[in-house]
Amino acid sequence: MHDKHSGGQLYQHLRRKEKRYQSRRKSYAGRDHIKNRVSIDERPAIVEEKSRVEDWEIDLVIGNGHSGALVTIVDRATSFTVSSRVNSKSADVVTAATISFLAPYRAAALTITADSGEEFEYHEQMIEALAAAVYFSDSYSSWQRGLNENTNGLLRQYWPKHADFKQVTPRAW
Repeated sequence: MHDKHSGGQLYQHLRRKEKRYQSRRKSYAGRDHIKNRVSIDERPAIVEEKSRVEDWEIDLVIGNGHSGALVTIVDRATSFTVSSRVNSKSADVVTAATISFLAPYRAAALTITADSGEEFEYHEQMIEALAAAVYFSDSYSSWQRGLNENTNGLLRQYWPKHADFKQVTPRAW
């Protein structure tokens, strides 16, 4: 902040470039409506240790004007990331993408921690297909999935908020 006000240029090289926190004063009726959701508080304690390679965090990065999205799935212990573009953030599309991304790692998927977004409302299909337990973080508690949020921030360096994810091809990865 001081550098910017002094006429400096260093702040322009920061990842967030001094973007302000966005206030959440909107109505959030309908959040936490996911049926049979299991709270992160019920997740095994070993997951918090980040000592095993079988615990994943999942999130969605939305494109400009909701034009496509990136599904990001990160292993908590190794930071190994699986990510790909989907055309919409609808629950059926995100669920199908998640199952196909994690299918090769099915043996190494014990838990998946998601946010409370409606795109994860078909979590029971993930449980059945992957034999992994799905836990949900508390609403607006992004620190409970900090590794995934940090990974999404790193992706935003290459595809900023104004990026149209429908234009992202596998070659761009």
